[in-house]
Amino acid sequence: MFRPRVIPILLLKGKGLVKSVRFKNHRYIGDPINAVKIFNDLKADELVFLDILASKEKRSISLDFVRNVGDEANMPFAVGGGIQTIQQIKDIINAGAEKVIINSYAVDNPEFIEKASAVFGSSTIVVSIDVKKNIFGKSRIYAKGGIKSTGLEPIAFAQLMEKNGAGEIMINSIQNDGVMDGYDLDLIRNVSKAVEIPVVAAGGAGELLDLRRAVKESYASAAAAGSLFVYHGPRKAVLVNYPTQNELNKILG
Repeated sequence: MFRPRVIPILLLKGKGLVKSVRFKNHRYIGDPINAVKIFNDLKADELVFLDILASKEKRSISLDFVRNVGDEANMPFAVGGGIQTIQQIKDIINAGAEKVIINSYAVDNPEFIEKASAVFGSSTIVVSIDVKKNIFGKSRIYAKGGIKSTGLEPIAFAQLMEKNGAGEIMINSIQNDGVMDGYDLDLIRNVSKAVEIPVVAAGGAGELLDLRRAVKESYASAAAAGSLFVYHGPRKAVLVNYPTQNELNKILG
């Protein structure tokens, strides 16, 4: 049975996993490789790792880390953080990742996406778009970990990334991140309807039904979440978790 992918997003800060709320207040939640082992057992569809300090520190995500994940992961995984060159992408793919996720550099240099997709194929290149509403209620793109306002409008930028060869768009609401009150469904729907490539919903899932809403109501091709898969209960105890295949089939199939 075909069903949309469900993807845990794991944030790296130093050598540990953290979880944010609106891209701030990062809480340590554990060892990333241990999380990979648990997601192996739980048969996760795919994993995403984002190094949240890489762009700020003007470096790329650690290749040693990518190799360690590649040695352990039984599922495809994508990584992002500070990627700015063709050589970095080549090294990351050779280290075991299936895809790379490009965020800030896609904003700074949109033509790079065209070059990267020409070398590695569109299926390897994911553009992540972080969005926040301004004081007028207009959605605008933010870069550098959500701190740099770009003034760019997400629909037009997503269309440009598709034109430049991106194989997938991950759209993330900064204001919904970590709040667990649901995705920004209007944002996801508007982007999904504007492009033909797959759109991954991110930012705000608090229950399994939110995954369904992103896919069924907003036409996302996949649903990604962080807090939903690392917290348990009203007190947000740290517990790496993932729905069973039967649960996912019932919700999304």
